Amino acid sequence: MSDRFEVMRAFIAVCDAQGFSAAARKLDLSPSVITRLVAGLEIRLGVRLLQRTTRSVRLTDAGARFLERARRIVAEVEEAELSAQAERGEPTGRLVIAVPVVFGRLHATPLVTRFLELYPKVSIELQLANHYVSLIEEGVDVAIRVGDLADSGLIAHGLGQTRRTLVASPAYLAKHGVPHRPGDLDGHRLIAFSGAASRREWSFWSDGKVSSVPVAPQFFSNSGEAAIDHAIAGGGIASALSYQVVEACRAGRLTEVLRDFAPPPLPIHAVFPTSRLLSRKVRAFIDLMEQASPAWQLDERPAGGPSTQADG
Repeated sequence: MSDRFEVMRAFIAVCDAQGFSAAARKLDLSPSVITRLVAGLEIRLGVRLLQRTTRSVRLTDAGARFLERARRIVAEVEEAELSAQAERGEPTGRLVIAVPVVFGRLHATPLVTRFLELYPKVSIELQLANHYVSLIEEGVDVAIRVGDLADSGLIAHGLGQTRRTLVASPAYLAKHGVPHRPGDLDGHRLIAFSGAASRREWSFWSDGKVSSVPVAPQFFSNSGEAAIDHAIAGGGIASALSYQVVEACRAGRLTEVLRDFAPPPLPIHAVFPTSRLLSRKVRAFIDLMEQASPAWQLDERPAGGPSTQADG
């Protein structure tokens, strides 16, 4: 391949210089070497690329078509080499990241701030959305996905896990009592939001299997932030993902309930397109997320059993 690349460079130089001697000087080779390279190319292709006279060199139709493709190939190879050389140094360029809304506000945004402090030559576009974006169509370099991944052809890198949890404010529990079994939720004020739990039934893990309990939330929102804020204000028991409420629990604003009945954990992945190399800037961002991931977790229960897709 390297020989063919050098032959294409020689052919392009002859065309640009309109002569073998000038092309030889440009590439710091002898005219005989340039002549031999181009002649060998024509023999291998079985077609004449150049019309030679004592005074000029002109492209044939086949030569013009080959020149166009050769220029593109050489430019792409040179660009790839420059990009690879740049990856040895500090990350640079634009980085597009897509994350779930609550995860983005609570965890990704502080990481982005830290990342830009470490790598000031990178610019970041952070997209917060709970729906799955098409990474290639939207030009996204890396996305965070929560839950089991569909077989989408994306490359996935595990970052950790989260789990579904029920939380309420200490004041609410002091007033209305602490549920000890899923059936005790009957009569409690319940809070749910899209992306974290169904508004009709909640799942629990008991005796080695998942079971569902019908629910009728008093408060339902398409905003996780609104639902969690309502729970902090004493509005009831909210179903959430652990990374969404870990900070409020550690601060004492929320208390976890029915933990022994929590469903198995859900994986958290960074995903990126297979058509793109894992660039230095993406690698650096994933490394930073791995360092931060323990802070996303409530104390985890042992894994086991089925998991499902989630986002939020």
